Amino acid sequence: MQFCVIGLGRFGEALALSLANKGHEVLAIDIDDQRVQAIEDKVSQTFILDSTNEKAMNSLGLSEFDWVIVAMSSDLEASILTTMIVKNAGAKRVCAKAATDLHAKILQKLGIDKVVFPEREMGVRLAEILSSPSIFQFLELAEDYSIAEVASPKEFWDKTIKETDARNTYGVNIIAIKRKDPYRDEKTGDVDYRETLIMAPQSSVKILEGDILVVLGKNKDIAKLDKAAR
Repeated sequence: MQFCVIGLGRFGEALALSLANKGHEVLAIDIDDQRVQAIEDKVSQTFILDSTNEKAMNSLGLSEFDWVIVAMSSDLEASILTTMIVKNAGAKRVCAKAATDLHAKILQKLGIDKVVFPEREMGVRLAEILSSPSIFQFLELAEDYSIAEVASPKEFWDKTIKETDARNTYGVNIIAIKRKDPYRDEKTGDVDYRETLIMAPQSSVKILEGDILVVLGKNKDIAKLDKAAR
């Protein structure tokens, strides 16, 4: 896929590099030459230009990209003007970073496809993890749905997935199981543990004490399972 990232602050730089590392074509843009030079060897193409310069932006062929991401938010005027230029240039899909709720409302009025609050979203995710000792990872998929790693509740131990009836009881689907299996070191004779991942487990797979369940479901249902696991 082709991505254009406009604004190479901490969020924009991290996004551009992550996309490039996943094998995507990335055009990175910033008015600051040092920011551009810092990643020019790590992405497909870079430009030093003012994203509020409509003529310069129209020369980039923004309609050819799968996503154009306006990653700046500290300068409200520049963010809004850049977003307008990107939309007018015929970009297929536009994502923009917002600093405030008002900023987000303005961006949404411009008809963009997605508004993100990176700091807020990371804060919510971290709060979820830190406040729930039995939740190890938390990935929000949509406003109400997430994937989370949750310690298996005692009531699930030594039962098959079918016997737990997790879907009906808690409203979640178990999509994987993380398990620590014991093994003996051939050289020392010591017993140690290694983590194995059971992906898309069959309903006949038995859940053991200490298993970490990777579940998909509504946030309120995951919270209910988390409470049972404490």
